[in-house]
Amino acid sequence: MKKLRIDLADRSYDILIGRNLLPRVGDHLVNPKRTRRALVVTNPVVSQLYGKSLSKGLESAELAIECVEIPEGETHKTLQDAQTVYDHLIEKQYDRNTLLVALGGGVIGDLTGFIAATFLRGVPYIQVPTTLLSQVDSSVGGKTAVNHPKGKNLIGAFYQPQLVVIDLDSLHSLPPDEFRAGMAEIIKYGVIEDPKLFAFLEKNSEKILAQDTECLAHIIETSCAIKAKVVERDERESNYRMVLNFGHTIGHAIEALTDYSRFKHGEAIAIGMVYAAKLSCQLGQCSQEAVQRIESLVKQYGLPSQLPEFSVEEYIQTMYRDKKAHDKNIRFILVKDIGRVEIVDRVAEADIQKVLLA
Repeated sequence: MKKLRIDLADRSYDILIGRNLLPRVGDHLVNPKRTRRALVVTNPVVSQLYGKSLSKGLESAELAIECVEIPEGETHKTLQDAQTVYDHLIEKQYDRNTLLVALGGGVIGDLTGFIAATFLRGVPYIQVPTTLLSQVDSSVGGKTAVNHPKGKNLIGAFYQPQLVVIDLDSLHSLPPDEFRAGMAEIIKYGVIEDPKLFAFLEKNSEKILAQDTECLAHIIETSCAIKAKVVERDERESNYRMVLNFGHTIGHAIEALTDYSRFKHGEAIAIGMVYAAKLSCQLGQCSQEAVQRIESLVKQYGLPSQLPEFSVEEYIQTMYRDKKAHDKNIRFILVKDIGRVEIVDRVAEADIQKVLLA
């Protein structure tokens, strides 16, 4: 097992990475003696695969376990689905010593974190991510949210978990398209911070797609370490943490325009990264070679690289509604080179339109 520490003073916590961790999760809980009850929030598919194993691990810490299942998919990351969990917590008289446990992918993690931040003004929770995407991205850093029909993650809070448990065994059951979607976020880390990681992804795609244990452990640990460093520097995204949004300006617009049902999050971000790189080159920020490497790597991992067919005006108006928009301006993370990006608060509509039409 490998352990990473996110250092945020009294909100610090560990990220555990290894195999067969679910049955041993009780060994790593923070203040288990203060917590007598745990509510696991998951979806039916994940519950069937890993619910018993996780419950066994929690029961070893003498916790009484209950479970609430939310239907699978981004369309269920809503206030209505949060209400289902709130109803259970209130009806069963859970108190502030309740431990919430997010067992699943990014939807479950974001939803559970949001509920933990808001129920009784805050209860402890842990993240147990079961998809590659959530293991390297949404489970780490304390961003919690639900979606609104007009935009992704518009309603949420910054609220750190007490622990993140990444069990590599959970990836064995992941459908190939879900695994590829997770690779988009790992590619992102290479672009924004680590050219060595980017080169490793270029050279080892066959092993990674075959889920070679050593390769997986390396890219997950490296990605989590990069995110930990960014979050420690800027926990609440006042500025620097926005580098993690590379590819998300267009990616979130794609998700909103397709009602969160046509593309997986990582697929939308992959397209967004390609077009953010093209925009960067168009504005003279990076070379055509950098664009080609990014687009080639996206395709190498079987991810989409072309925009779905919506009008330029639809894309622009959706970007204005995104939470990353700044003072009625569209913000982009632009590429300077592989491993180096820049936050640009104001990108002209005309430049965005040009790259969308290209």
